[in-house]
Amino acid sequence: MTADATTFDATPVSDALPAAFAEIPPEFAPNLEHPIRVRSRPMAAGVRISKHTHAWAQLAYASRGVLRMATPGTTWMVPPSRAIWVPPYVTHEVSIVEDAFLRTLYVDQSVIPAGLDACRVVEVSGLLRESIAAFDEHGIAPARERLLGAVALDEITRSAPLPLAVPMPEEKRLRALCEALLADPAGPGSLEYWAAHVGASTRTIARLFRLELGVSFSQWRQQAILARAIPLLNQGKPMSIVAQELGYQSQSAFSAMFRRAFGESPRAFIARGTGDREQDLDETHSANDEPLEAPGD
Repeated sequence: MTADATTFDATPVSDALPAAFAEIPPEFAPNLEHPIRVRSRPMAAGVRISKHTHAWAQLAYASRGVLRMATPGTTWMVPPSRAIWVPPYVTHEVSIVEDAFLRTLYVDQSVIPAGLDACRVVEVSGLLRESIAAFDEHGIAPARERLLGAVALDEITRSAPLPLAVPMPEEKRLRALCEALLADPAGPGSLEYWAAHVGASTRTIARLFRLELGVSFSQWRQQAILARAIPLLNQGKPMSIVAQELGYQSQSAFSAMFRRAFGESPRAFIARGTGDREQDLDETHSANDEPLEAPGD
């Protein structure tokens, strides 16, 4: 996948190889003495960290670039300078959609606050961003480490989840339909078209959307469009082109839909994600001058 690619890899997590426990260098593994650790590195577009799990939670945060996180039941597209929280023992895989600089907090179970028992994409506040960056310093004192950890966890808890989850079904026909729409959410076809495409009646597919995903076909498709919009917007494409590629007849109609979901215009949403790109200046030594990294989250 190239840096300007916007297609989804529709391979479901549940169909991949059995999950393995992630192996990371020992210095990054959290423990009771050091319950929060950070790992920073550049990641190349197209890198895929295959299905795995681990005994700690993680917060994956890209100060630049876009990543996609998938669990057996949901896919998330994570914009720049937002982050995704993954609780312990949740099977997941990560795909780097655009060249990214990734900072990952690993959090021991002993310090996870109440309420963080589900995956979520969150805003990264200035305080959270700086706390994560401070964790990246070498040889920080234990007292400072505890304070930074408390601040980071409090900010994660306070961050409002963003509506970027795209639920994925288990039922075979509905799964095929959803995977096709994820690959091209603006493609042709009404509910009737897609029902016929997967060999089911319109009534059956509508019922399956409600039973398995708790939303209507149109509501689910809108979530897929919002997820697909993130990399397109991050590439700086003209809004009219983005709207057209996502199947909207006008830029204003697309912007209105986006504003209803996020409470602000598409450009404003993406612009807030560029606020810490000055951090890129010091990311080189944070990553110890490593090359663009191969899989291993």
